Amino acid sequence: MEFKHEPVMLQECIKGLNIKENGIYVDGTLGGAGHSKEILKRLSKEGRLIGIDRDEEALSAAKENLKEFTNVTYVHDNHDNIKSILENLKIDKVDGILLDLGVSSYQLDERNRGFSYLGENELDMRMDKSQKLTAKDVVNTYKEEDLANVIYQYGEERFSRRIAKNICEYRKVKQIETTKELVEIIEKSIPKKFQNDGHPAKRTFQAIRIEVNNEIKPLYETVKNCIECLKPGGRLCIITFHSLEDRAVKNAYIDAKGKCTCPKDLPYCVCGAKSLGEIITRKPIVATEEEKDRNSRSKSAKLRIFEKR
Repeated sequence: MEFKHEPVMLQECIKGLNIKENGIYVDGTLGGAGHSKEILKRLSKEGRLIGIDRDEEALSAAKENLKEFTNVTYVHDNHDNIKSILENLKIDKVDGILLDLGVSSYQLDERNRGFSYLGENELDMRMDKSQKLTAKDVVNTYKEEDLANVIYQYGEERFSRRIAKNICEYRKVKQIETTKELVEIIEKSIPKKFQNDGHPAKRTFQAIRIEVNNEIKPLYETVKNCIECLKPGGRLCIITFHSLEDRAVKNAYIDAKGKCTCPKDLPYCVCGAKSLGEIITRKPIVATEEEKDRNSRSKSAKLRIFEKR
């Protein structure tokens, strides 16, 4: 398959990983393998890349994209399970980990997966097709209040209550089956004068996708686990696209860095504060204006980097 989207902040990620040619690197969100391809170009034959994705179709496409490289191990799993994945591969520590969170460019290109609000497709949105919960389940079975909370919390949608109410009214008559049906309900729920900031369904679709794939809740622990899996001097680069994702990453980095809470007049530390490393990015790196113009997916992206001690 041809990839229509370029990887977000590619050069910034490559620089941030500080790649050693004989090192072991993990791309925990392999997707179309755009980032991975650039990592592999910088590795010798002794170096190794572990490519993880919960989406089997994305893994197949990545294998095709990376077929010229022999030092890649493909893993169908969730990056939340980083510790057990490396344990199963008999790898103790790695030199770098990259996570590009959110929906992948590959999934956006595959319209029939239901991630896109364009066209008419089945309401699915599962990154891992072996899991049971789908977007159709969320919109047809969640209570109105729970649905409104999901849309507000994960989509930051100001009309979440009205959208949830209209979804529940619609499904009294018939089940919501397609992305087109859901888009029409959302469009009717948002006053026309507020529909000038991108597609009106964008926030709701994002919220439902995050709920279906449980993208936020485990993230703090995942970041801490990734840091533990790094060798001294190893780097963790994480790209987020949502304020809740960014907050979880930022908080995990701060806690991993550690902070002495002893009174300043004490000559030495007695609180036992332990630092796992340093935050390389005092403020998150954002895409250049040129990239934002060229690659719309990069507009909300933030890159944070941590180095293990």
